[in-house]
Amino acid sequence: MVKQPDLKLLSTFLAVVDRGSMAEAAEALGYVPSAVSQHIAALERDMGIELLVRRPGSRLILTAAGRSLARAARALFEATARFQDAADGIANREIAELRVGAYPSAMSHLLSALGPRGHDARIRLVIVETDAGLPKVRSGDLDLLIAYRYLPEDPPASSAEWTVTSLGHEPLVLVTGARTGGRPPELAECLGMEWTSGHAHSPDRRLLRRWAGELGISPEVTLETEDLHSMLAMIRAGRAVGLIPAGVLGADVDRGGLQRVVLPPGTAPLRREILAVHRPGLRHPVIDELITLLPPALRSLPS
Repeated sequence: MVKQPDLKLLSTFLAVVDRGSMAEAAEALGYVPSAVSQHIAALERDMGIELLVRRPGSRLILTAAGRSLARAARALFEATARFQDAADGIANREIAELRVGAYPSAMSHLLSALGPRGHDARIRLVIVETDAGLPKVRSGDLDLLIAYRYLPEDPPASSAEWTVTSLGHEPLVLVTGARTGGRPPELAECLGMEWTSGHAHSPDRRLLRRWAGELGISPEVTLETEDLHSMLAMIRAGRAVGLIPAGVLGADVDRGGLQRVVLPPGTAPLRREILAVHRPGLRHPVIDELITLLPPALRSLPS
Protein backbone atom coordinates (compact mmCIF):
# COMPACT_ATOMS: atom_id res chain seq x y z
CA MET A 1 0.00 0.00 0.00
CA VAL A 2 1.37 3.42 -1.01
CA LYS A 3 1.86 5.73 1.96
CA GLN A 4 -0.13 8.95 2.10
CA PRO A 5 1.74 11.66 0.17
CA ASP A 6 3.15 14.66 1.95
CA LEU A 7 0.54 17.45 1.84
CA LYS A 8 3.23 19.98 0.95
CA LEU A 9 4.20 17.93 -2.10
CA LEU A 10 0.54 17.59 -3.08
CA SER A 11 0.07 21.34 -2.80
CA THR A 12 3.02 21.94 -5.10
CA PHE A 13 1.70 19.31 -7.53
CA LEU A 14 -1.70 21.05 -7.77
CA ALA A 15 -0.02 24.40 -8.33
CA VAL A 16 1.89 22.90 -11.27
CA VAL A 17 -1.31 21.32 -12.64
CA ASP A 18 -3.24 24.59 -12.37
CA ARG A 19 -0.55 26.72 -13.99
CA GLY A 20 0.77 24.27 -16.54
CA SER A 21 4.46 24.82 -15.80
CA MET A 22 6.90 24.47 -12.94
CA ALA A 23 8.23 27.99 -13.45
CA GLU A 24 4.77 29.57 -13.04
CA ALA A 25 4.00 27.31 -10.09
CA ALA A 26 7.28 28.32 -8.46
CA GLU A 27 6.44 32.00 -8.91
CA ALA A 28 2.98 31.53 -7.41
CA LEU A 29 4.31 29.58 -4.44
CA GLY A 30 7.34 31.77 -3.86
CA TYR A 31 9.77 28.91 -4.56
CA VAL A 32 12.70 28.63 -6.94
CA PRO A 33 11.91 26.41 -9.97
CA SER A 34 14.37 23.74 -8.85
CA ALA A 35 12.46 23.34 -5.54
CA VAL A 36 9.22 22.72 -7.42
CA SER A 37 10.97 20.17 -9.65
CA GLN A 38 12.33 18.41 -6.56
CA HIS A 39 8.84 18.31 -4.98
CA ILE A 40 7.35 16.70 -8.07
CA ALA A 41 10.17 14.17 -8.29
CA ALA A 42 9.76 13.30 -4.60
CA LEU A 43 5.98 12.88 -5.05
CA GLU A 44 6.51 10.55 -8.02
CA ARG A 45 8.98 8.48 -5.98
CA ASP A 46 6.46 8.25 -3.13
CA MET A 47 3.67 7.23 -5.51
CA GLY A 48 5.89 4.93 -7.56
CA ILE A 49 4.53 6.22 -10.86
CA GLU A 50 5.03 9.03 -13.36
CA LEU A 51 2.58 11.91 -12.86
CA LEU A 52 3.78 14.50 -15.37
CA VAL A 53 5.21 14.16 -18.86
CA ARG A 54 7.97 16.74 -19.22
CA ARG A 55 8.71 17.85 -22.80
CA PRO A 56 11.20 20.64 -23.42
CA GLY A 57 9.57 23.72 -24.92
CA SER A 58 5.99 22.62 -24.24
CA ARG A 59 3.59 22.70 -21.32
CA LEU A 60 3.56 19.80 -18.93
CA ILE A 61 1.14 16.97 -19.68
CA LEU A 62 -0.62 14.99 -16.95
CA THR A 63 -0.50 11.22 -17.15
CA ALA A 64 -3.63 9.20 -16.33
CA ALA A 65 -2.18 8.67 -12.86
CA GLY A 66 -1.53 12.40 -12.57
CA ARG A 67 -5.14 13.22 -13.48
CA SER A 68 -6.44 10.78 -10.89
CA LEU A 69 -4.11 12.15 -8.24
CA ALA A 70 -5.09 15.74 -9.05
CA ARG A 71 -8.80 14.91 -8.55
CA ALA A 72 -8.08 13.11 -5.27
CA ALA A 73 -5.81 15.90 -4.05
CA ARG A 74 -8.47 18.57 -4.75
CA ALA A 75 -11.07 16.52 -2.85
CA LEU A 76 -8.61 16.11 0.02
CA PHE A 77 -7.85 19.82 0.28
CA GLU A 78 -11.53 20.75 -0.01
CA ALA A 79 -12.35 18.30 2.79
CA THR A 80 -9.47 19.66 4.85
CA ALA A 81 -10.79 23.20 4.37
CA ARG A 82 -14.29 22.12 5.44
CA PHE A 83 -12.84 20.36 8.46
CA GLN A 84 -10.87 23.45 9.40
CA ASP A 85 -13.98 25.61 9.06
CA ALA A 86 -15.91 23.22 11.27
CA ALA A 87 -13.08 23.07 13.79
CA ASP A 88 -12.91 26.86 13.88
CA GLY A 89 -16.67 27.02 14.37
CA ILE A 90 -16.53 24.53 17.21
CA ALA A 91 -13.71 26.49 18.82
CA ASN A 92 -15.91 29.61 18.52
CA ARG A 93 -18.93 27.71 19.91
CA GLU A 94 -20.67 27.83 16.50
CA ILE A 95 -22.36 24.43 16.58
CA ALA A 96 -25.03 23.74 13.94
CA GLU A 97 -27.19 21.38 16.00
CA LEU A 98 -27.69 20.60 19.66
CA ARG A 99 -29.65 17.60 20.88
CA VAL A 100 -31.85 18.25 23.91
CA GLY A 101 -33.73 15.45 25.62
CA ALA A 102 -36.70 16.04 27.90
CA TYR A 103 -39.48 14.07 29.56
CA PRO A 104 -42.81 14.40 27.68
CA SER A 105 -44.53 17.06 29.80
CA ALA A 106 -41.38 19.22 29.81
CA MET A 107 -41.46 19.11 26.03
CA SER A 108 -45.09 20.24 25.87
CA HIS A 109 -45.31 22.62 28.85
CA LEU A 110 -41.81 24.00 29.48
CA LEU A 111 -39.76 24.06 26.29
CA SER A 112 -42.74 25.10 24.18
CA ALA A 113 -43.16 28.18 26.39
CA LEU A 114 -39.69 29.56 25.67
CA GLY A 115 -40.61 31.26 22.39
CA PRO A 116 -38.21 32.18 19.56
CA ARG A 117 -34.50 31.88 20.21
CA GLY A 118 -31.93 34.47 19.18
CA HIS A 119 -29.26 32.15 17.81
CA ASP A 120 -28.46 30.09 14.74
CA ALA A 121 -27.98 26.68 16.33
CA ARG A 122 -30.74 24.21 15.54
CA ILE A 123 -32.10 22.33 18.54
CA ARG A 124 -33.18 18.74 17.96
CA LEU A 125 -35.66 17.79 20.68
CA VAL A 126 -35.84 14.17 21.84
CA ILE A 127 -38.63 12.90 24.10
CA VAL A 128 -36.99 10.67 26.69
CA GLU A 129 -37.62 9.85 30.34
CA THR A 130 -34.90 10.64 32.86
CA ASP A 131 -33.66 7.08 33.41
CA ALA A 132 -33.32 6.46 29.68
CA GLY A 133 -31.82 9.90 29.00
CA LEU A 134 -28.90 9.75 31.43
CA PRO A 135 -26.95 7.11 29.43
CA LYS A 136 -27.45 9.28 26.34
CA VAL A 137 -25.81 12.23 28.09
CA ARG A 138 -22.91 9.99 29.08
CA SER A 139 -22.45 8.67 25.53
CA GLY A 140 -22.77 12.11 23.92
CA ASP A 141 -26.05 11.34 22.13
CA LEU A 142 -27.62 14.22 24.09
CA ASP A 143 -26.02 17.59 24.79
CA LEU A 144 -28.59 18.49 27.45
CA LEU A 145 -31.21 16.51 29.35
CA ILE A 146 -34.16 18.08 31.15
CA ALA A 147 -34.76 15.59 33.94
CA TYR A 148 -36.78 15.22 37.13
CA ARG A 149 -36.05 13.89 40.61
CA TYR A 150 -38.82 12.98 43.06
CA LEU A 151 -36.62 12.38 46.10
CA PRO A 152 -33.32 14.13 46.99
CA GLU A 153 -31.41 10.85 47.17
CA ASP A 154 -32.50 9.76 43.68
CA PRO A 155 -30.27 10.11 40.64
CA PRO A 156 -29.00 12.06 38.89
CA ALA A 157 -26.33 13.63 41.07
CA SER A 158 -23.35 15.59 39.79
CA SER A 159 -20.40 13.34 39.02
CA ALA A 160 -17.41 13.01 36.73
CA GLU A 161 -19.84 11.93 33.97
CA TRP A 162 -22.24 14.87 34.09
CA THR A 163 -23.08 18.14 35.77
CA VAL A 164 -26.51 18.63 37.33
CA THR A 165 -28.13 22.08 37.66
CA SER A 166 -31.35 22.50 39.61
CA LEU A 167 -33.93 24.52 37.66
CA GLY A 168 -36.53 24.59 40.41
CA HIS A 169 -39.48 22.49 41.50
CA GLU A 170 -42.69 21.43 39.79
CA PRO A 171 -45.74 21.11 42.08
CA LEU A 172 -47.51 17.76 42.32
CA VAL A 173 -51.26 18.13 42.68
CA LEU A 174 -53.52 15.53 44.29
CA VAL A 175 -56.63 15.25 42.12
CA THR A 176 -59.69 13.10 41.75
CA GLY A 177 -62.61 12.96 39.35
CA ALA A 178 -64.85 16.01 39.38
CA ARG A 179 -68.06 15.82 41.42
CA THR A 180 -71.31 17.31 40.26
CA GLY A 181 -71.75 20.47 42.35
CA GLY A 182 -70.74 20.62 45.99
CA ARG A 183 -67.42 21.34 47.61
CA PRO A 184 -64.04 19.88 46.62
CA PRO A 185 -63.23 16.57 48.34
CA GLU A 186 -60.94 16.48 51.37
CA LEU A 187 -58.08 14.03 51.77
CA ALA A 188 -59.87 11.98 54.44
CA GLU A 189 -62.76 11.37 52.04
CA CYS A 190 -60.39 9.95 49.44
CA LEU A 191 -58.65 7.37 51.61
CA GLY A 192 -61.28 4.72 50.91
CA MET A 193 -60.94 5.21 47.15
CA GLU A 194 -58.57 3.50 44.76
CA TRP A 195 -55.34 5.43 44.08
CA THR A 196 -53.18 5.44 40.98
CA SER A 197 -49.38 5.79 40.90
CA GLY A 198 -46.30 4.28 39.37
CA HIS A 199 -45.07 0.78 40.01
CA ALA A 200 -43.80 -0.24 43.45
CA HIS A 201 -40.23 1.02 43.02
CA SER A 202 -40.90 4.00 40.76
CA PRO A 203 -39.86 7.45 42.07
CA ASP A 204 -43.40 8.84 42.29
CA ARG A 205 -44.61 5.77 44.19
CA ARG A 206 -41.79 6.02 46.72
CA LEU A 207 -42.53 9.72 47.21
CA LEU A 208 -46.21 8.91 47.73
CA ARG A 209 -45.33 6.27 50.35
CA ARG A 210 -43.03 8.67 52.20
CA TRP A 211 -45.62 11.47 52.12
CA ALA A 212 -48.39 9.15 53.28
CA GLY A 213 -46.22 7.86 56.12
CA GLU A 214 -45.57 11.41 57.32
CA LEU A 215 -49.34 12.04 57.37
CA GLY A 216 -50.09 8.68 58.99
CA ILE A 217 -52.31 7.48 56.14
CA SER A 218 -52.24 4.36 53.96
CA PRO A 219 -53.74 4.98 50.53
CA GLU A 220 -54.31 1.81 48.52
CA VAL A 221 -52.70 1.94 45.10
CA THR A 222 -54.54 -0.51 42.89
CA LEU A 223 -54.02 1.13 39.50
CA GLU A 224 -50.32 1.09 38.61
CA THR A 225 -48.95 2.77 35.50
CA GLU A 226 -45.93 4.84 34.48
CA ASP A 227 -47.99 6.74 31.91
CA LEU A 228 -49.33 10.00 33.32
CA HIS A 229 -52.03 10.28 30.67
CA SER A 230 -53.34 6.84 31.62
CA MET A 231 -53.43 8.00 35.24
CA LEU A 232 -55.42 11.07 34.20
CA ALA A 233 -57.89 8.95 32.25
CA MET A 234 -58.51 6.77 35.31
CA ILE A 235 -58.91 9.82 37.54
CA ARG A 236 -61.30 11.60 35.15
CA ALA A 237 -63.39 8.45 34.98
CA GLY A 238 -63.85 8.69 38.74
CA ARG A 239 -61.93 5.49 39.35
CA ALA A 240 -58.92 6.84 41.22
CA VAL A 241 -57.08 9.53 43.16
CA GLY A 242 -53.54 10.45 42.11
CA LEU A 243 -50.64 12.89 42.28
CA ILE A 244 -50.16 14.56 38.90
CA PRO A 245 -47.40 17.07 37.95
CA ALA A 246 -48.74 20.58 37.49
CA GLY A 247 -47.27 20.82 34.00
CA VAL A 248 -49.47 17.95 32.88
CA LEU A 249 -52.61 19.43 34.42
CA GLY A 250 -52.23 22.82 32.78
CA ALA A 251 -53.35 26.23 33.98
CA ASP A 252 -56.79 25.32 35.33
CA VAL A 253 -56.62 22.25 37.54
CA ASP A 254 -60.29 22.16 38.51
CA ARG A 255 -61.63 21.69 34.99
CA GLY A 256 -61.70 18.95 32.40
CA GLY A 257 -63.20 16.31 34.67
CA LEU A 258 -60.69 16.85 37.50
CA GLN A 259 -60.94 18.31 40.97
CA ARG A 260 -58.19 19.21 43.42
CA VAL A 261 -58.23 17.32 46.72
CA VAL A 262 -58.13 19.60 49.77
CA LEU A 263 -55.18 18.69 52.02
CA PRO A 264 -55.13 19.12 55.81
CA PRO A 265 -53.87 22.54 57.01
CA GLY A 266 -50.10 22.67 57.34
CA THR A 267 -49.50 19.78 54.91
CA ALA A 268 -46.17 20.28 53.14
CA PRO A 269 -46.64 20.71 49.39
CA LEU A 270 -45.51 17.86 47.23
CA ARG A 271 -43.25 18.58 44.29
CA ARG A 272 -40.53 17.10 42.12
CA GLU A 273 -37.23 18.78 41.31
CA ILE A 274 -36.51 19.66 37.68
CA LEU A 275 -32.88 19.39 36.58
CA ALA A 276 -30.61 20.21 33.66
CA VAL A 277 -28.01 17.49 33.05
CA HIS A 278 -25.05 17.92 30.70
CA ARG A 279 -21.50 16.71 30.36
CA PRO A 280 -18.84 18.55 32.38
CA GLY A 281 -16.69 21.23 30.80
CA LEU A 282 -17.44 24.19 28.57
CA ARG A 283 -21.08 24.58 27.57
CA HIS A 284 -22.49 25.91 24.34
CA PRO A 285 -24.18 29.31 24.87
CA VAL A 286 -27.54 27.82 23.85
CA ILE A 287 -27.33 25.42 26.79
CA ASP A 288 -26.64 28.35 29.10
CA GLU A 289 -29.61 30.16 27.54
CA LEU A 290 -31.97 27.25 28.15
CA ILE A 291 -30.77 26.81 31.71
CA THR A 292 -31.50 30.50 32.28
CA LEU A 293 -34.93 30.52 30.62
CA LEU A 294 -36.38 27.32 32.06
CA PRO A 295 -36.71 28.35 35.76
CA PRO A 296 -39.16 31.21 35.00
CA ALA A 297 -41.19 28.85 32.78
CA LEU A 298 -41.23 26.36 35.64
CA ARG A 299 -42.38 28.97 38.16
CA SER A 300 -45.28 29.88 35.91
CA LEU A 301 -46.84 26.42 36.36
CA PRO A 302 -49.92 26.29 38.63
CA SER A 303 -49.26 25.24 42.23
